[in-house]
Amino acid sequence: MYRSHFIADVTPEYDGKEVIWAGWVHLLRDLGGKKFIILRDKTGLGQVVVDKNSSAFGISQELTQESVIQVRGIVKADKRAPRGIELHAEEITLLSKAKAPLPLDVSGKVKADIDTRLRERVLDLRRQEMQAVIKIQSLALKAFRETLYKEGFIEIFTPKIIASATEGGAQLFPVIYFGKEAFLAQSPQLYKELMAGVVERVFEVAPAWRAEESDTPFHLAEFISMDVEMAFADYNDVMQLLEKILHNIVKTIKEEGKEELKILNYEPPEVKIPIKRLKYTEAIEILRSKGYNIKFGDDIGTPELRILNEELKEDLYFIIDWPSDARPFYTKSKSENPELSESFDLIYKFLEIVSGSTRNHKREVLEETLKKKGLKPESFEFFLKWFDYGMPPHAGFGMGLARLMVMLTGIQSVKEIVPFPRDKKRLTP
Repeated sequence: MYRSHFIADVTPEYDGKEVIWAGWVHLLRDLGGKKFIILRDKTGLGQVVVDKNSSAFGISQELTQESVIQVRGIVKADKRAPRGIELHAEEITLLSKAKAPLPLDVSGKVKADIDTRLRERVLDLRRQEMQAVIKIQSLALKAFRETLYKEGFIEIFTPKIIASATEGGAQLFPVIYFGKEAFLAQSPQLYKELMAGVVERVFEVAPAWRAEESDTPFHLAEFISMDVEMAFADYNDVMQLLEKILHNIVKTIKEEGKEELKILNYEPPEVKIPIKRLKYTEAIEILRSKGYNIKFGDDIGTPELRILNEELKEDLYFIIDWPSDARPFYTKSKSENPELSESFDLIYKFLEIVSGSTRNHKREVLEETLKKKGLKPESFEFFLKWFDYGMPPHAGFGMGLARLMVMLTGIQSVKEIVPFPRDKKRLTP
């Protein structure tokens, strides 16, 4: 048995009892006749005291920061110590000795730039701030899944090696598939739509890839996509579902991630339901009034979103009813005005974190839209053929996990958030 208790589980009520801790040496202090070890495990930090007359004192002389040890000792309640207790070591076992000096200071006393942090990534991830990010992400995914399960959704997995582009774009990574050209999936879009035509309500949390040229704090070549598709629904239905999901995610993190938020010194924004809805045409009118030369059909980029955020005084807002020509072929146009689509983006301040729409569910409309966008319907026959056999009206959205985490942690770069980010310059570690 390597441990009897996690550090955080030992309280002043354990005074006088023997426990066994295991973890990493976070900090060392030598006071001559006594050594203090700040030990770290997945639950936090705890103080170990090694007296000079203890049989553990000899081995404590060999310890380095980030060495992995096991400590057997007696708990003593002490209000001055972290968590109100300290463990007086009777025996220390050195399980793995770390090289010294470390290429990155895990304790955080010496700051490192982002290139150093990504190069020495495993050490960086051991920092308390990064462990807090990892735990908050886990809570977010838990709340996402729990909300959808309660709403009758089924978790699915779709192919990640595909024969053709999901959206007709060029941002694809080609792979050789038994002598044929195939691609890494840039989205589960087409397959999740087909699955909505099977079991009605589906979701997936999985990686996706885009050969993304943009070298910004908010773009990655590999990312985790949180996808939802819902039969017998339109974009208003899925926006309402998304509001519920986000509300539950933030609520869960505030309730179960208090310690992690404290470490990050951050409070996620409140999700006010309903989230404000701003039409695309209203958005460009606001921007024109601020001197922006923006035409109908133009995208709304980061500088423009910053202006909208200032004007709306809302951290979370939908931009709805985008021009049909600006959306993928599977997006349904509005029946009363085909120039506009039943679509939305959810914006956090100036960052798009979710995109969704009502989908086209009739084959002839899909074929016509593909042709309009310069795509060949025959290239999508694997998808289109199933629309001959009864496809219900449906809608859905995709949410980028790393971008959602910007909102949940306050960290302003997805490259800092993702444990091992992949971008144009980085393929290791």
